[in-house]
Parts: sequence; structure tokens; C-alpha cells
Amino acid sequence: MTNRMFVVSPLAGALSLALSAPALAAPAGDPMQATDLDKVEVIGQSVEKPSSVKYTEPLLDIPQTITVVTKDVMDAQGLLSLRDVLTTLPGITFGAGEGGGGYGDSINLRGFSANSDITTDNVRDSAQYSRTDTFNVEALELVNGANSVYSGAGSVGGNINLVSKAVRENDFTVIQAGAGTDSYGRITVDSNTSLDSGVAFRINAMAHQNDAPGRDYEDFKRWGIAPSIAFGLGTDTRFTLSYFHQSDDNFPQYGVPYFSAFGGPLPGVDPSNYYGYHNVDTQEIDVDMLTGVFERDFGDAMTLRSLARFQQVDQLSIVDAPQGTWCLDSGINPATGAPCARGSVPGTGLIPATGPRGHSRDTRNAIAISQTDLTSRFSTGSIEHALVTGVSISHESFDLDSGAVLRNADGTPATLPLLSIANPDSLYAGPYNFFLTGRTEGTLDNQAIYAFDTLEFDEKWMLNLGARYEHNEGDSAIWNIKTYTAPTAANPRPDNSNIGAILSRAPVAENDDDLFSYRAGLVFKPVENGTIYLSYSNSKTPSKASVNGSCNLSSSTTVAAGTVNCSADPETAVNYELGTKWDVMDNLAVTASVFRNERQNYKVADPGNPANPSGEQQLDGEARVDGITVGVAGRITHEWSVFANFTYLESEVLQGVSNDCLVRPRPACANTAANPDPLKGMPISATPERAGNIWTTYDLNQWTFGYGITYQSGYEYYTSNATTLLNNLGDIKGYTTHRAMVAFEVNERLSLQLNANNLFDKEYYIRVRNNGWATPGDARQVVLSASYRF
Repeated sequence: MTNRMFVVSPLAGALSLALSAPALAAPAGDPMQATDLDKVEVIGQSVEKPSSVKYTEPLLDIPQTITVVTKDVMDAQGLLSLRDVLTTLPGITFGAGEGGGGYGDSINLRGFSANSDITTDNVRDSAQYSRTDTFNVEALELVNGANSVYSGAGSVGGNINLVSKAVRENDFTVIQAGAGTDSYGRITVDSNTSLDSGVAFRINAMAHQNDAPGRDYEDFKRWGIAPSIAFGLGTDTRFTLSYFHQSDDNFPQYGVPYFSAFGGPLPGVDPSNYYGYHNVDTQEIDVDMLTGVFERDFGDAMTLRSLARFQQVDQLSIVDAPQGTWCLDSGINPATGAPCARGSVPGTGLIPATGPRGHSRDTRNAIAISQTDLTSRFSTGSIEHALVTGVSISHESFDLDSGAVLRNADGTPATLPLLSIANPDSLYAGPYNFFLTGRTEGTLDNQAIYAFDTLEFDEKWMLNLGARYEHNEGDSAIWNIKTYTAPTAANPRPDNSNIGAILSRAPVAENDDDLFSYRAGLVFKPVENGTIYLSYSNSKTPSKASVNGSCNLSSSTTVAAGTVNCSADPETAVNYELGTKWDVMDNLAVTASVFRNERQNYKVADPGNPANPSGEQQLDGEARVDGITVGVAGRITHEWSVFANFTYLESEVLQGVSNDCLVRPRPACANTAANPDPLKGMPISATPERAGNIWTTYDLNQWTFGYGITYQSGYEYYTSNATTLLNNLGDIKGYTTHRAMVAFEVNERLSLQLNANNLFDKEYYIRVRNNGWATPGDARQVVLSASYRF
């Protein structure tokens, strides 16, 4: 990472989206003026190429679709969280954020889960938690397509990298403060001090609070601090030590009862209603990250870089998801369409105590990782090489205590009140006692070696090659807990003593795989400012792809038929991409690509197969996404800049049941001879066909005006399992939202900015869950910010 100001090429600047208003631009030297026609400045780092040292060439010459969103653009659009930023990029949807890892960011990228494909500074950030703030983020890099060769196991649809702010050689301080609707209040400080002899210190700090726009109770509070110190800046030997801490106190968002068969929210639902218990529910997060980076230049042709990091994420969530047996005024259960008995109040839902009401999850994720890269440039005859070789070693651990808090003192479930659909009472007044219901522990060790080489034959032809070998080994242990047993006629007095006690540990489930991934890309440059490329890459996903993932043994715990997977071979996905990147009009970049992302084999259930008595899942599933991406970014005129992108995805399940289920249909496979594969031919769940975003700004002297539109078409949502398809298939409505910005530069130090998100207060829903709920998108919010730099 460099410490000079860069004049970025039009394509690099366009792809980095560094087209935002000067009102809240990062400082270094003189602020960027609207009259700077011939440049787009990104202070403190070059965005001519991605941040990873594995990419040695400019973005123009990389045979892959990569989008870099800078901090300037996040500030200009009022984007604070990871989800906010990703919402402006097409081809991404959001899931419920549950499962083995707990509540948090759940991302679908080009039709495939990317929950475990998030990195920070190009090393794994494995915990599933809500990444709520970008105060210490310099840029977000979205890499599309199967990408295990760069980021490791998984990365079926691509990966998401967060680039942390780095120490610089110059002096500056920026103070930003904002206030707005929905109790919005925010202040950040970013200060860099250059000391003598190449030593510099930088500190970022943040305090924030806001209510969820359009919701009655959900709110978010957090604070964070990120100091870093660098030695040897401007010399051949450099070392940087940085620390990051953030604490959150949030409401988990579970939204409202939502059934697509009834057009979305149930009749009588108001999107502001809270269907949990606002005096019980919580999400508390603490993130700590310590990173050291050593760099050494050996002349102009070779650089050694070594990173070491320890990160720990603690999260406590207590949730009351609104999934239960709702009963409409018509006397119909919306989940089944069958008649139901209404409660004492018309339109109430009968919430069973066995559902996720008062469900507590206390998790700790930790990772220690070391990554060392050697970059060298040399020639073999007339061929120029840019070679990167590296090694990565990591150890991760995961601990989860699950519990129930809505219990009587003896451990029996508390009697929960009936809940009105139209007017839910979210104040819980019953007994509150915590009882442990489950304990899970897991570890994951990964050792990888890799090499990347860019061969430049002449000014027109380049070949990009990469290979990665890694050993991935992990385990999961589940502890047996004494749980409450409901009385039955056969057992009217069950032994409910010692509820919550740890009884024993089930057999440890282990997974051990060797993975090989690779890529190749051919680049043709007909002219200096344009490229045409063709690339191929793959990904490998083991059963233990993440430390908090499920690797099940039939003997380790009670598992559903066909979900045993610890001995299954790794899944394989491949990506084919044909694309082009052009600088036109000196200030405008145009990019386009067509691609196929294909899961060649993924695990599906194989119940009742006599040749497979263990119930091990089989790698018989196949699915693919064919797509087109188009992007335009840069300055149309001196004053007018634009960033726009569009994605068209045509997804299809090619096979959704095991081969044995296909040839021997049976009830356990949820298929028939007439319909042996209910999933075949269906679009992949949660994959919108069309999505697009445009953000444009116009500079007028001291004023800057910005406007943005985000569009996403509707899509089908279902559980990707034939056994649950019929009861959970539904169409999710698409939406279009608008945002606007007005900025005024008072002087070279003081700027003001007004943002309006969801300008027309569109009602829409995200994070749809197949068993009956979805989260309303944020209602309109208006925020006024001020920035003072010195």
C-alpha cells in the first residue's frame, strides 16, 4: 500500500466508484475540487488494482469482474453497514442470518451462499455476525465468480473483501457528525499524524445510534475505535500494528409474518409492528482484531509481505422470531391453507412454546491466521512475469451455548400470551429464567500454499494463471443437555429434574480434505485503453467449510434422514467468463461480461437407500447460473458523473435429488415416479433475475447533487430440498427504491450534506424466511451531516 496521492486511470477510478461529492471526501493535502477534470483521487491508496497482493495488475488487465466501492461513495450515499453497501450492488440478496453460525449477515451472491466468503484485508473473517459499520473501512471489494484460488475453501459465487483504513505519511484530522430522523445520531473522528523517521499514527473512532426506520422498537447502538501505528514509511522495511474494537447493542430484526401465498405480509400486518418481546430481545456484539503487517522491498523487483492476525467475535442474541401457527380471521392457517382454531381475539396467532421464542445463543468465534506473500517481477526471454507465491496457516474455534429464557423456575416453558396479528403486544410480563438447551464446539485448521503468475507476452497479450493447494481439517462436538420433556398419556410424569445439565458429549464429527483450486485467464488488448478477456476458475467446498458449519455424523446427534455429510467429498463449482473493459472519452469506463457459474456437484439427501445405510449425503446435485453484467462509470461531462450497473441472472436447478432417489422414487425422497425430481428446472432459490443500480452526481460550483435508484426483480424462495419444497415455495416481490443527496462546500474545511434514503418511502421486504416471516426494508430516513477537516 502506497503513501502518495495517485492520479487513477479512468477505468480504475470508475470501478472504484470514486465519483462521490467532495462534501465528505477523505482528506489529504488539498480537498478535491469540482474543477479536477483529469483525475479521480483516492487518497492514501491506489485503486489501479485491488488491495490483495495476489493481484499484480491494474483492474483493466484482470480477467475477472471486480467492483471496488470506496469509502467516499459509502459516505456520499449514506451507506453505513455491510448490508447497506451490498444492497447497491446487483445480484445479491439477503437471507435470515441464522443456522449454525447464529444471527448475522447472510448473503447470497449470484445465487449461492457467501456467508463464509467474507474477508478483511484479504484474510478470512469467518464469524457470522452483523457488520454494522464501515467507520474503519477504506473500500469494499466484490469479486464475482468461483474464487477458491484466491480466498480459500468455498467462494462459490465469489467473495467480499473489506479493506481497512491504513496509516499514511501526511497529517490530517476529519470530524464528521450527523443527526436525522428516527433518532439518528452519529460522530466519527479520523486523525492521522506523521512523526519523525517514517513513523505515523492513525486513529479512527465512532459512536452511533439510530432507530430502524419505519419500525416501532428496533434500534441500534454502537461504538468503535481503531488505532494503528506504522514504522518505516517511505523506506524498504515497513511494519504496521493495528487494533480494532467495536461493540454493538442492537435489536435483532425478525420482521413480520410473511407468506407469499397471501401476497406477502399477512392481512392486518403493519410493517412497523414488532412481533417479538422488545424487553427481552437483544443482540450484543464485541469484535476485537489485532493485526501486524511486515513488508520488505528487495530492490524494485521483489517484495515480501507477512500478515499475522488474531480476531475474536463474541455475540449474544436473544430472539423471538415470529414463526408459529398463525390463524387468520377467515379461520385459515396460512402455512398450510387448512382450517385452524382462532384464539380469543380474532386474527391472533397461536405461538407455540416450542418455537424460537426466547431463544438465546451465546457464541464466540476466534481465528489466528498468518499469511506470507512474495511478489517478484522478472523476465524469461521476451516474456515478462509478475509472480506471487504464498503460504497461509489458520486456526479457528467456535463455541456456542444455546438456551431458553422464557421458562418457569422449574424449567417448564412459560405460558405465552396469544399474539394479535394486527396489534401485537410486545411487552413480555411472564417468568424469565435461563436454561441451557445445547452446547456446540468446533475447530477448523487450514494450511494453504499458492502461486499466481501473470505472463505478458507483448503489449497485446497476457495470460493470468493461479493455483492453490490447501489442507482443510475440522471437527464439531455436540454436548447432550438434559431438556424438558412434556407429559404425555404414555409418560404422564417425565423426569424433568436437572434441566439444563450437561449430560455427555456426543461423538466428535470430523472432516479432513485436501483441496486444489485454480484459474486461468487470457487477456487481449487491441488498444491500450481496452481489454477483452476469457477466464476459467473453480472452487472447492468441503463439508466443514466454516468453523461454525454443520458436519454431521449419524451417531453424533439426532439428525434428519440424509443429512449425514462428514465423509462426503468436497463440492465443486466452476466459473466461465467472457468480458471486456474499456476506457472511453478519457473519463468514462464501460465494462461488460457474460458468464456461467455452475455447481457441478453439491450435496443432496439420500434417504432410504439400502446401498447407503449411513445416510451419507451424495454429490448428485447440480445447478447453474448464466448471467450478463454491464457497467458504466465515470464522467459524462465536466460536472456530471455516473456509476451504473445491471445484472441479468438466469438460474436453474439441473438436479435436486440423489441419483438413487431419481431412479427409485419413494416417499422418503418426497418424489414420485411421475415427478422424480421436483426441483429440476426451477430457478435457484433467492436469485432475482434482474437487478440494477445507478448513482449519479452533478457538481455546480460549491453545490453537488446526487441521485440513486436501486432495482431488484422478484424471485422464488424455497428450501433447497425436495422434502420441504411443496410447503415452502413462494414468489417474493421485487422493489425499486430511490435515494438523494445534496452537498454544500462551505469552505475548504467545512462541508454539509443532506441525504434521503428510500426517498418515496417504498414498502418492501428483504431477508425472507421460508417458514413465515420477512424483514421490512428501511422506511424513508433523512440525515444531515457536517464534516470538518484540518
